[in-house]
Amino acid sequence: MAAPPASADAAPSPLQSAVAPDVPGRPAEQTETACEDRSNAGSLDRLLPPVGTGRSPRKRTTSQCKSEPPLLRTSKRTIYTAGRPPWYNEHGTQSKEAFAIGLGGGSASGKTTVARMIIEALDVPWVVLLSMDSFYKVLTQQQQEQAACNNFNFDHPDAFDFDLIISTLKKLKQGRSVQIPIYDFTTHSRKKDWKTLYGANVIIFEGIMAFADKTLLELLDMKIFVDTDSDIRLVRRLRRDISERGRDIEGVIKQYNKFVKPAFDQYIQPTMRLADIVVPRGSGNTVAIDLIVQHVHSQLEERELSVRAALASAHQCHPLPQTLSVLKSTPQVRGMHTIIRDKETSRDEFIFYSKRLMRLLIEHALSFLPFQDCTVQTPQGQDYVGKCYAGKQITGVSILRAGETMEPALRAVCKDVRIGTILIQTNQLTGEPELHYLRLPKDISDDHVILMDCTVSTGAAAMMAVRVLLDHDVPEDKIFLLSLLMAEMGVHSVAYAFPRVRIITTAVDKRVNDLFRIIPGIGNFGDRYFGTDAVPDGSDEEETASVG
Repeated sequence: MAAPPASADAAPSPLQSAVAPDVPGRPAEQTETACEDRSNAGSLDRLLPPVGTGRSPRKRTTSQCKSEPPLLRTSKRTIYTAGRPPWYNEHGTQSKEAFAIGLGGGSASGKTTVARMIIEALDVPWVVLLSMDSFYKVLTQQQQEQAACNNFNFDHPDAFDFDLIISTLKKLKQGRSVQIPIYDFTTHSRKKDWKTLYGANVIIFEGIMAFADKTLLELLDMKIFVDTDSDIRLVRRLRRDISERGRDIEGVIKQYNKFVKPAFDQYIQPTMRLADIVVPRGSGNTVAIDLIVQHVHSQLEERELSVRAALASAHQCHPLPQTLSVLKSTPQVRGMHTIIRDKETSRDEFIFYSKRLMRLLIEHALSFLPFQDCTVQTPQGQDYVGKCYAGKQITGVSILRAGETMEPALRAVCKDVRIGTILIQTNQLTGEPELHYLRLPKDISDDHVILMDCTVSTGAAAMMAVRVLLDHDVPEDKIFLLSLLMAEMGVHSVAYAFPRVRIITTAVDKRVNDLFRIIPGIGNFGDRYFGTDAVPDGSDEEETASVG
């Protein structure tokens, strides 16, 4: 399977970070000594101690830190291997919050470098790096004029929007999608576009004032202070501002003495006593970083959940929920089921009759959308009192890969419908569903969402997809789960966890076998539809991902 295409209006992959420099940049100053300044910057390099990590410099701070992409390529398909396991229990609620690490320390102490090294050593997906520098307040006109003359103190607690930092970190810990401001360090203002972050199992929050707020401190599960000698920090700052920002040595030292050093002494250094771990020498202290990584790994192991096993033993022998709607089993519908369930049916016939069922299912599902009375005038000049859709917009979200086969039927009956995708695969070693990729339209929280998957056996994949939508602020009662065939176990699992989600299908089968296949069932829908080889011992719900 090829990787899904990127989209400008899509929520990005969770393997992203919000990272910015330690201190806002300022407009480059054009001086006659530019060449001399660059020479000075080069001579400063020899004053810095070597970093004994043996690792090559990293140019991006993302949560995927392996040298190779998390892909397993075979002759027939591309399999994603770095998925996110369930972050919720069988009740559909988050059992434990994401693990949050706070990294504090002075400007140019190496916080971002330490954060990168921790991420690389963790070697786990779904780690979010959040920089405090994304949360500088928007300056007034007077403050902007001061900043242009290097007379505004960016190293003071009042320079940061702590309310936004706290609300953002709370949402990330709760597993929800968040919007991160993009700060323009040239104009000292927030850009119009914001960055979306979602899917954090581990959050690394770094900044000079990371420990300056009591409420913020309570959100951090581990607090690390990066302690670097002041002379080294000054040299790093000189090198950075001269080589990267075109400033002269005199201006950098003036700002350092006027704002940076006093702020460190008054606000930053006293917070060292609040840290759980102090890392001397910053990124050069590999022993401390290894100990931190060991502790984080142990915390992640405690957060591991086994959802599918719990689903297999829960909520059974109960009557089917009222939120379930099954398409009326007319002779025509039953005849189409007979054809697609027959193992001797050719692929062409399987596709043809599956598409017919999908169209009927979509039409049936649309009747559950909210409608309101409206009056139009006919060509004969007469009023006609009818109905019109009472919502804002309809969005379809398919659970790859089988769910995408239902997209054409949705597009055929919903003009200009927006489409999102979620890739969920089963980990062959654990048997648990894993989230590998998502691309959702903007402002999906305002829409009625039609969630599509062709078969639902245990409900594990469907529950994960619903949880993703809830994390993106889609109201539960605006989610419609559509499937050609469901097992009673899957119906109960979804309905118990999300009682306000409307479940719509063309048929419900009684049993699921030990391999999580629906009985009597339909086989692996994706393999039969696309003509691919079946994965041994895989469930009917989704493809199986290998883990390297």
